[in-house]
Amino acid sequence: MTVYVEAAGVRSVLAALDRPCYVVEAGGRVGVSADRPGQGSGARILAVAPPVDVRNLGASAFLDRHRLRHPYMAGSMAAGISSVELVTALAHAGHLASFGAAGLAADRVETAVRRLRRELPDLPWASNLIHSPAAPRAERDTVEVYLRNGVTCVEASAFIAPTRELVRYRATGLRSAPDGGVLAGNRVIAKVSRAATAESFLRPAPAELVADLVADGRLTPEQAALAARVPLADDITVEADSAGHTDRRPLVTQLPLIIALRDREARSGNPGGTVAIGAAGGIGTPQAAFAAFAMGAAYIVTGSINQGCLESGTSPQVKALLATADIADCTMAPAADMFEIGAEVQVLKRGTLFPGRAAWLHRLYRAHSGLDDLPVADRRRLEEQILRRPVEEAWLDVAGYLRRHRPGEADRADRDPKARMALLFRWYLGLSSRWATSGDPGRTGDYQIWCGPSMGAFNDWTRGSSWEDPRNRRAADVADALLHGAAYHSRLAHLRLAGVRLPAWCTAYAPTDGVGPGHAPAHTTPSAAPAPRTPRPVPA
Repeated sequence: MTVYVEAAGVRSVLAALDRPCYVVEAGGRVGVSADRPGQGSGARILAVAPPVDVRNLGASAFLDRHRLRHPYMAGSMAAGISSVELVTALAHAGHLASFGAAGLAADRVETAVRRLRRELPDLPWASNLIHSPAAPRAERDTVEVYLRNGVTCVEASAFIAPTRELVRYRATGLRSAPDGGVLAGNRVIAKVSRAATAESFLRPAPAELVADLVADGRLTPEQAALAARVPLADDITVEADSAGHTDRRPLVTQLPLIIALRDREARSGNPGGTVAIGAAGGIGTPQAAFAAFAMGAAYIVTGSINQGCLESGTSPQVKALLATADIADCTMAPAADMFEIGAEVQVLKRGTLFPGRAAWLHRLYRAHSGLDDLPVADRRRLEEQILRRPVEEAWLDVAGYLRRHRPGEADRADRDPKARMALLFRWYLGLSSRWATSGDPGRTGDYQIWCGPSMGAFNDWTRGSSWEDPRNRRAADVADALLHGAAYHSRLAHLRLAGVRLPAWCTAYAPTDGVGPGHAPAHTTPSAAPAPRTPRPVPA
C-alpha cells in the first residue's frame, strides 16, 4: 500500500540524518516525526528510516586501511592540477586525495611530495603513478622519488598490465607481521576500466617480474616471498565515463562486474578477496554518489569537479570555462602520450578550439608520410593557426628538447619523417594543456581541458547557489555536500522501498551555501572529527 506523506515538517525531519524518521498516521493524517510515537498517542507507525552515518555508505576496510573519516577520494589530475593545496585541504577534512604527478618532471614531483610529508605528517594522502609506455624512464624516476621519500600510497593509473616499477614499489614496502600476516607499507590504489586489468591487480604480482627484481638486487628474497601472498593492489577504482583517458564505459555495468570478480577471489580464499572496490566517473551530484554506493562501491572518487575548485592547480580562466559546462560539452580528442596509436582523452569542447584542431592533426598524421608531404594549404594552416611560426623553427625547439631528455626519440625522428611529424604534433598537444593550466591569454583557443560529464551535472546541481561562481567552490565543502547528499538520498530510497511517497520538493538535496547551521567553519584541525552538519534540501 502506498503512503502519501503530507508536507508539514517533512523537510526538517528528513534532513536530521542523525535521528530516525518515522512515518506515522494519526487522526486520518499522515506525517513524519523524528520521535517514536508514545503509547496511547493514537499514532500508528507506517514506516521508519534509521539514522544515516556517511561513514557507513562505504566500506570500513577502506577507511581503516587509509585512516580516513569518509569513504571519499579525489583522484589525481595530471600536471599538478590535483595540487598540494587540494590534497592538503581534503586530508584535513578526513578525505583522501592524490597529487597529480603525471606529466611532471621528477624534481617537481619530489618537491611536491616532500612538502606533503611536511604539511601532512600524520594524515593520509597519495600521489599518482602513471604508466608511461612512451617514456618508461619517467615511470622509473617517479618510483625512485617515492621510495626515496617514503611515499606510502600511490594511485596507479593507465596500467594495462603490471610493470616492473609498479611491482618494485609494491613489494619494497612488504614486511612480516607479528601474527604471521603481511604488512603492506606501500599501498596501491589501482584505477581500471576493464575486467582483465582488474584481475591482474586482484592477484599477486607476476612471479617473473618479482624474480627479475630479486636478481637485480632491487628486492630481497623475503620481500619476494611476501609478494606472493598479497594482491598487487589494496583497492581498485572502477573508472567509468571520466575526464582524460577513458573508455567511456557505463558505471552501472563495470562496477558490478568488477565487484563480482573480487567476490569470486574471496570465495576461493585468494588474497584478492580483501581488495576494496571504488567507483569513479560521472560522479558530480548526490544522486550519482548514492547510486555508486547503492551498487556496492566501497568509496567514491571524483575528478573533474575538483578541477573547478579554488585549490586546484589550474588557471582561473579554465575554472570559469568549467563552470559553464553542460553534460554534453565534452568530447574525445587525440592524446599526446599515445598519439600514434590513436588513443584519445575526454576534454571540454565549449570555449576552446582544441578538440577540432587536435583531431585535424591526427588526420594529417594518418594521411601523410611526413611534414614535407603535407599539401600547401594544410602546411599554411599548420604554421599560421597551430604552430604560429614556420615548421622548421618549431621543430628546432622540439629537437632540442628531445636531444636533452629523450635522445633515442631524437635519433628516431632523424631517420623517420613520419615519426618527426608525430613528435611535432605531440609537442602542440602537450603544450595545449600547459597553456590551459597557466591561463596563457594568447592561447585561449588552444586550451586542452580534461573534463568529463560529471562537471556538467555538478553545474546543473549548483545552479542558483553560491557555488555557481567557481570562486566559491572549495574541494572539502564539495566532498562533504556530496556525501551528506548521498546519505540523504539513501534515506529517501529507504522510505520509497517501504511504500512511502514524499512531496517532490523535498526529494532533492541542495549544495551547502557558505557556512550554515552545523557547518564546520574550516577544515584546519587534523585531529578533530568533522563537526555535525545538517544537510539542507532544496527549499520549497
